[in-house]
Amino acid sequence: MHAPDPHRPYPAPPSPEPGAVNRTARPGPAVVDPARPFGAHLRMSWWKPLVLLVTLPVVLVLTQWSAFLFVGVLVGSDDPLSTEFTPEKALAANLAIGVTGLVAVLMLVWLSGVPWRALFSHRRAFDGLRLARYSVGAALVVGAAMAVVAVVAPESAGWTGFAITGTTLALLAVTLLTTPFQAAGEELMFRSVLLPAAASWLRAVRPALALGLVVSSLGFAAVHGSTDPWLAGYFTVVGISTGLMAIISGGMEAPIAFHVVNNVIAGVLTNVMAGGGTSTIDRATDTGGPSLLILAVANVAMVAVVWFHERRARPARLAG
Repeated sequence: MHAPDPHRPYPAPPSPEPGAVNRTARPGPAVVDPARPFGAHLRMSWWKPLVLLVTLPVVLVLTQWSAFLFVGVLVGSDDPLSTEFTPEKALAANLAIGVTGLVAVLMLVWLSGVPWRALFSHRRAFDGLRLARYSVGAALVVGAAMAVVAVVAPESAGWTGFAITGTTLALLAVTLLTTPFQAAGEELMFRSVLLPAAASWLRAVRPALALGLVVSSLGFAAVHGSTDPWLAGYFTVVGISTGLMAIISGGMEAPIAFHVVNNVIAGVLTNVMAGGGTSTIDRATDTGGPSLLILAVANVAMVAVVWFHERRARPARLAG
């Protein structure tokens, strides 16, 4: 007996007889449509995506600011909202973003009654092996891009010199232990929640996916608060690329893997090349540059990796 194809749409349920009462259907809220691809698989009342789009960025900003102010009180900082990222501040930022991602999932589940599993994968179960494989692929792609940056334009990354101090070790610990939570939180907020929520405004699949990608990607770029066109453009590319990874693969394993690996590798390199001191997050005008094109290419390359892997794996699943 062949296993069911996880990418084949489920058969449509039989139409009820005239006058029959459907006692299992839930009244009103969003439903998951198994005949549509991930990213356009939710049906929601028109106003619910608006609530999410307005509320979640506010929750993110307030959560981060509250965490920074709390850290400032603990360490006695005169400027807890400065662009300097101490180990304590980096920890606060990562945890705040991760928590916001969980809040986003809970809000959508509460607003619409969508099963939370449907926000992680569609037509199949969430796959840990798939997550691991995409993490390895992301490490190769991102590692190659960072190597090119190191050769071509190391100054554009803000690297001042290699050094290992107590501050460096503390930042490395924060990066390795909590950056995965931060990166996954951003993916949950923008790709698990806002992408399908915005896509639910349209019924035609391709326009719905395009709308979901545009809204979630621009929102992702906006919350990073950059006034530099290079950085703003790069964050938009990241949003579109990870959104495409989710759509192509039918779940969140690929975008989470790429985002986590990208942020961990970038964080580790920034920490060890900060001359033994703290790092600075400055996204004002003239802080980006053409070297970001290298990192943008890495995002596009990962989309190609996901597309190739999913296309190659499909015949094997059908044969099984």
